Amino acid sequence: MLTIERHNFILELLSLKSNISNQEFLEKLDISESTLRRDLNILEKQSKIKRVHGGAMLIESKKRVVLEDDDILSRSNISFEEKDKIAKTAANFVKDGSSIYLDAGTTTFQMIKYLKEKKIKVVTNGLSLIQELEKYNLESYLLGGKIKSKTSCTVGYLAVESLNNYRFDSVFLGANAFDLKGYSTPDPEEACVKNAAVKLGEFVYFLCDSSKIKKNSFINFAKLNSGTLIIDKAPPKEYFNLAKIEVTK
Repeated sequence: MLTIERHNFILELLSLKSNISNQEFLEKLDISESTLRRDLNILEKQSKIKRVHGGAMLIESKKRVVLEDDDILSRSNISFEEKDKIAKTAANFVKDGSSIYLDAGTTTFQMIKYLKEKKIKVVTNGLSLIQELEKYNLESYLLGGKIKSKTSCTVGYLAVESLNNYRFDSVFLGANAFDLKGYSTPDPEEACVKNAAVKLGEFVYFLCDSSKIKKNSFINFAKLNSGTLIIDKAPPKEYFNLAKIEVTK
């Protein structure tokens, strides 16, 4: 298990049970005491957990604005025009003959209608995206894994294992929030999939409308310099120092 996967698993365990002993961590993670100690020290420095005698507990940070996912139907009606512009701009980066990854999400869903004339291969973890891809007869592949009904996608370690079989010309990802420290999401299992996808694309694009800027969520899955941000309004100047940014017209 990779370091970020261990960290996400630790946070996932603590989200289900507020206080967990070191012994329980060792049994569930199957790692050495020194590795566990190192992982807990890193998470404590990131202000995500607090180490207590014989274990650790989760810190409920006041800074975390996005605490949970909205369901996909609710999100589809938010910032529709902004998302459509972002989707159209993103689709312009897709070339004929390429293989791409589309993260589950409402903006990536809107990309599909702009891809209908292209000869491409598409991999996704989005259940609703698969239906839309089939509508336009685009060659598509769905990742396996645990189904998260609220956001209509597959998540978790099985999804990551499935994803790691592919390599992509371009990867398109959504995020619940982003700030100068990077892109974040409330769900550790979704974060694992997003983080794996970042590593598999020659070019990586983050599709975020301006309502998500200067916010953060539970888990960071990528740094700002991991790819190109496509957004409907220009962010503050300091963001341009850390990321390549494409503002829609």
